[in-house]
Amino acid sequence: MATKNAFYAQSGGVTAVINASACGVIETARRHPEAIGTLFAGRNGIIGALTEDLIDTGRESDAAIAALRYTPSGAFGSCRYKLAGLEQNRREYERLIEVFKAHDIGYFFYNGGGDSADTCLKVSQLSEETGLSIRAIHVPKTVDNDLPVTDNCPGFGSVAKYVAVSTREASFDVRSMAKTSTKVFVLEVMGRHAGWIAAAGALASDADTPLPIAILFPEIPFEQDRFLAMVDSLVKEHGYCTVVVSEGVRDTDGTFLADQGLKDAFGHAQLGGVAPVVADIVREGLGLKYHWAVADYLQRSARHIASRTDVEQAYAMGKAAVEFALAGRNSVMPTIVRKSSQPYVWEVGSVALSEVANVEKMMPREYITRDGFGITEACREYLAPLIQGEDYPPYRAGLPAYITLKNEPVEKKLPDFKLP
Repeated sequence: MATKNAFYAQSGGVTAVINASACGVIETARRHPEAIGTLFAGRNGIIGALTEDLIDTGRESDAAIAALRYTPSGAFGSCRYKLAGLEQNRREYERLIEVFKAHDIGYFFYNGGGDSADTCLKVSQLSEETGLSIRAIHVPKTVDNDLPVTDNCPGFGSVAKYVAVSTREASFDVRSMAKTSTKVFVLEVMGRHAGWIAAAGALASDADTPLPIAILFPEIPFEQDRFLAMVDSLVKEHGYCTVVVSEGVRDTDGTFLADQGLKDAFGHAQLGGVAPVVADIVREGLGLKYHWAVADYLQRSARHIASRTDVEQAYAMGKAAVEFALAGRNSVMPTIVRKSSQPYVWEVGSVALSEVANVEKMMPREYITRDGFGITEACREYLAPLIQGEDYPPYRAGLPAYITLKNEPVEKKLPDFKLP
């Protein structure tokens, strides 16, 4: 394959380490100028490709690209924009091919979750159909940890570390106030269908630091009476307790406790606000004083306390994506393969995108205690290595020194394209 340009974009909710994957992609591409010419980034994800709003990453210095490894969120902008199927919306896919032809793009790297894997798969299928040679590689990312096949997802380890640390620190706070004030603290975390992030809250309690913590998982239907009995028991025994609740918790009828009746761009229920719902249940059912908090963007942007394991794996996935493409591979995603938990050993693997697109990985029931409010030792063994190690960013004047790229646009060559 002659020298071709490459396209990289970030999709969906950003993470503390998605830019580490971008760094892995760009630095690896720069080491192979004989195969990859200019690496363009899409401004605001796939929208940048559709509207031909491309960024020339070649205009950024090596130092600026290296600084991405320590910078949270999406350096090029992300988006929640799902392309419909090829038959329903050929117009947008054909536009992508037009843009790729116009800018001599032969490599497509899409950094995101399950919906992004689906987009990457469709780009690969259409490029084959049209005879345009594009090697499409998906770079895994999602704080929800719900991509199949890969042992874990870049982005998850850092949000898990943040939630575990926050749960421990908040539990210490509540314990100190419980005699005359707050007795229950409720922390809401992300997780629409899978309870991986909520499970991380249970890591706050261990043999050296035992804490009364109850977890509410999306996988376990919420039963109010059982929940109140658990909280009552913990408070009577310890004087206080902390509740970590996933945003995706449902009642026994399958209704989200926090369903606002709205949909996001991917057609998912717009969630948020389950913490005050649970707190009100505690107040009305037990009459206990409470506080609640929503981790929201804080949990996924906390690069200052990122897991070193997560940073290393995020970079490795970006690096592997480019290496796969250079080796002639197409329509695949690099994966994390766990070889051992104690000691923790992992390596890079791969999976066909047809096995990843639009497939969610839930928590196994054997990872949740029989009562439904905690994690088992098997789950702890799985989670513990993912939060290990610190990888602090450089600091300046007491604050993290994060990079903001120039993101200089590339001159357009095609007529404007209107999004729906």
